[in-house]
Amino acid sequence: MNTDLITQELVTLRDYWRYAISRFNAADLAYGHGTGNAGDDAAFLLLDSLDLPIDTLDPFLDARLLPHERKLLAERIETRVSTRKPSSYITGHSYIQGVRFHVDERVIVPRSHIGEILFAEYTNPHGSNWLPDPMMVERAVDICTGSGCLAVIMAKFFPQAEVDAVDLSADALEVARLNVAEHEVEGQVTLHQGDLFKPLDGRRYDLIITNPPYVDHEALAGYPPEYQAEPRMAHDGGEDGLDLVREILREAPKYLTPEGGLLCEIGSGREILEEEFPHLEFTWLETAESQDAVFWITAEHLGVEAAL
Repeated sequence: MNTDLITQELVTLRDYWRYAISRFNAADLAYGHGTGNAGDDAAFLLLDSLDLPIDTLDPFLDARLLPHERKLLAERIETRVSTRKPSSYITGHSYIQGVRFHVDERVIVPRSHIGEILFAEYTNPHGSNWLPDPMMVERAVDICTGSGCLAVIMAKFFPQAEVDAVDLSADALEVARLNVAEHEVEGQVTLHQGDLFKPLDGRRYDLIITNPPYVDHEALAGYPPEYQAEPRMAHDGGEDGLDLVREILREAPKYLTPEGGLLCEIGSGREILEEEFPHLEFTWLETAESQDAVFWITAEHLGVEAAL
């Protein structure tokens, strides 16, 4: 597609939004990296590229764009269609509850239900229904941290806490390091490379959060190019998607304080998990898009006192 011709014909943000939607629909793109359809994905790509608020399209729709802005948008629309990369990789940003994080192909594009839960629980004027009092959290950890976004959010909500963040991928931790610095929480967040809890020997936490790989092999085989663009390691949860979740449940009691708890995202494996661990009392937390993708379980129900 000749981008020079496009920039001559299209002059407003509305023009580029309409054009992007048409191109995305014609190319039958896939979504799910923070957007769910062509219109929302196009809006994100355009607004974030122009450093505008990603949830405020209307006031800018009829603004005339400068020549260099028109060229940038035309090129990024073409990149989205030709490469099938998620729009977040093209702009270099992803958002959790309006908080912006750096992302690139070294990490999965963050879209965790846990971020939504943390904001819902800790911005509730009546306090959290499930999670610990933020002023009482002295130490927290994010297992499989990826871009570090959840660790950064925990540092914001737990001002007294030391926050550890663990990932097996050295590349992912480089991205996490960028986000920790960008959000100025270097004094709170410590990054560790390793397999799940292994770098944390001897530590105990008031809160463990984890969004581990949990996609089963059948689903992985059917992934569209947008999802294939992400690190496979960040998705692959084994044959049924729950290999790492099982290991986390087995190991977490060794790393929790008696008053602590585990917040874990598992995707669609609730029935398998409950059948396999009938002695555990899971509390399933509802989000905007799911009722059983995230569980909360207390240290007591994990048998932490017995493990001490």
